[in-house]
Amino acid sequence: MTGIRWVADGFGGLDDFRAVACEPAAPGPGQLTVRVTAAGVNPADLKHTLRASDPALLPLPIGYEIAGVVTAMGPRTRAGSGAVSVGDRVAAFRVHGGYASAITIPAEKAFVLADAVPDDQAAGLLLAGCTAAELLSRSGAVSGETVLLHGASGAVGAVFLQLARRAGVTVVGTAGTGRSDAVSRFGGIPVTYGPELARLVRDAAPGPVVAALDAAGGPEATAASLELVADRDRILTVVDREAAREYGFDALSGADPASAAFRDGVRGELLELLAAGELTVPIARTFPLDRAVEALRLVAAGHAGGKVVLIP
Repeated sequence: MTGIRWVADGFGGLDDFRAVACEPAAPGPGQLTVRVTAAGVNPADLKHTLRASDPALLPLPIGYEIAGVVTAMGPRTRAGSGAVSVGDRVAAFRVHGGYASAITIPAEKAFVLADAVPDDQAAGLLLAGCTAAELLSRSGAVSGETVLLHGASGAVGAVFLQLARRAGVTVVGTAGTGRSDAVSRFGGIPVTYGPELARLVRDAAPGPVVAALDAAGGPEATAASLELVADRDRILTVVDREAAREYGFDALSGADPASAAFRDGVRGELLELLAAGELTVPIARTFPLDRAVEALRLVAAGHAGGKVVLIP
């Protein structure tokens, strides 16, 4: 059955997005066709179109992460998690064109899901979760230490807080007005953005802040990180490469080979934690697939308050 997928016809932003009729290609060796049941919405879905410029890429498919049901398989096919069969539920990350009714993908990107895992959480976990896991690993923090996380009430923040709590790491998490409960829910110590942010963090922290991690961006976050952490190797951002260049700390990106390898390596572990009930993905809103632009506009504004998911 013909479905739809979202593409960008240009590089100017959401006005260039459109839904087109599509039928996924038949899977070849090492490929799966997946009927999409949920697709995660991320700021990167828009950013990658704004950064591109080669007309040969157009129309550019949108969406990096999905959950769904395998409907067809090519020969000699194994998923990233191992054996896979038609009818299995899977999650997949770093696909190209996840805003779709169905998609054919490399099987190594797919992981078979446990029955108890909801589609929306499976579709919303891996981009945010892999980013959070890399931030925690690169921070170098160990049990008993305290770190600062900017943007702690968002999707990356929610997973980071849960992973840090499992590791015994205390997190002081900055968030906007009215978002303190989203930080404390997962064991973080909330601090609301405002004047003298570094002092507020220092007052809230039970000990020295050994690393500062930024999932929000902005000069206020950067200034607080620089004031609180002297070692630039322990200041990290996933949103503000310009500040990282200016002040000499690291910016992480899934497009970097080392980051991509790390994130690929933790996909299965994160899904196992989700299946075991040791992780949860707070779903802020769901939208039908035909309202993808509305969903992405909400996410790009930075005020979703959790994960946003498309439901075809």
